[in-house]
Amino acid sequence: MAHQLNISTAEQSILDEIAGLSGDMISMMVAWSHINSGSRNADGLEKMRAVLCEYFSDLPGTISEPRLAKGELVSEKGVKEPIFYAPAMQLSVRPDAKIQLVLTGHYDTVFPEDSHFQRTRKIDDDTLNGPGVADMKGGIIVMANALKSLEKHPDAMDVGYTVLLSPDEEIGSPGSAPLLAELGAKSDVGLTYEPALADGSMAGARKGSGNFALIIKGRAAHAGREHHLGRNAIAAMAEFTVALEALNGQREGVTFNMAKIDGGGAVNIVPELAIGRFNVRMLESDDMSWIDQQLRKLIETINKRDGLSAELTGGFTRPPKPMAPANAMVFDWVKTAGTLLGQDIRWSPSGGVCEGNNLWASGCPNVDTLGVCGGEIHSDREFVKLSSLTERTRLSTLILMKLASGEYDAKKAKALARSGSNSC
Repeated sequence: MAHQLNISTAEQSILDEIAGLSGDMISMMVAWSHINSGSRNADGLEKMRAVLCEYFSDLPGTISEPRLAKGELVSEKGVKEPIFYAPAMQLSVRPDAKIQLVLTGHYDTVFPEDSHFQRTRKIDDDTLNGPGVADMKGGIIVMANALKSLEKHPDAMDVGYTVLLSPDEEIGSPGSAPLLAELGAKSDVGLTYEPALADGSMAGARKGSGNFALIIKGRAAHAGREHHLGRNAIAAMAEFTVALEALNGQREGVTFNMAKIDGGGAVNIVPELAIGRFNVRMLESDDMSWIDQQLRKLIETINKRDGLSAELTGGFTRPPKPMAPANAMVFDWVKTAGTLLGQDIRWSPSGGVCEGNNLWASGCPNVDTLGVCGGEIHSDREFVKLSSLTERTRLSTLILMKLASGEYDAKKAKALARSGSNSC
């Protein structure tokens, strides 16, 4: 494909203007990074969403703030409680156009309101350290500026798109998942703005993921006088954790990670409650049935014991996203655009998950690491390569223009996804 395509005069003119945006994009990213928008920080999320509504208001279409589905959270007392998520930000442009795209991102970060990591600092002339600069406030800036550049293209009217910026991606998209499924089902191609690696490498196939909480109830008793009457929930959870860990390595690509255990209290009381929170990852959709069977066996073992009961909550949040032919086609477009721009685009499988998994599950072929180049995300060492703001904006702009002109056939990619061919 690459040798048949070139950059038209109209496209080049639009791409040339992007270089002049660098200073404004960097300033905006720094300002956004200083807004704490941790997934549970309601005030910070509201402030960030208001900023985003303003930033995207230059684009045509309608901005809305859809409320997300209510979720459920197991408290430290083992009680299942409802949880409400902040609204998303959605922009709908030309919903009746013949080509429909969905562009997704998230405005929450992993850094809570009381995190010590709240400010940016320059590491060198091209490297900025700061919360959310790569994951993914920088990516949102790339997305917005690419769309603004697209609007200058003569074929822009042939493309409609929906932008969805969610507040809950870092906690598994429990509230935004239904909306992602709806948008993916009606869109021809999806573009998601998670960060690429520092060298520009992108994620190809992605594992699937599930988040679970196990509630074990036992029987309290005096640890000295009547220890024999107690049933230790923490001891049972420890046994479950060891058994869960032993499942690692039994099926290729499937991993189990017990991440947090709550329960217990005074040392002279046999603990009657324990809550274990764990994550699972898998390569193939068929793996989920195997995982489910193994978990049921472990829980059944607990429930057969006198005085103990176990209840599993949660579930699979994101199915695997393979490098299926439809996704490979979209990646080929990205690589071709990169070649035309002098950018070497490569990708490799990833154990991480993102909204690209959700879009693929709805039948939408997509590429999900179109954001800035950076690294060490989810830590206080998170950084972004500043030059990648304009580089990745140019890349997305060219992809969008080729989709608008029909040189990238979005309908063909969607048809391939619908054909059900999931092999690599």
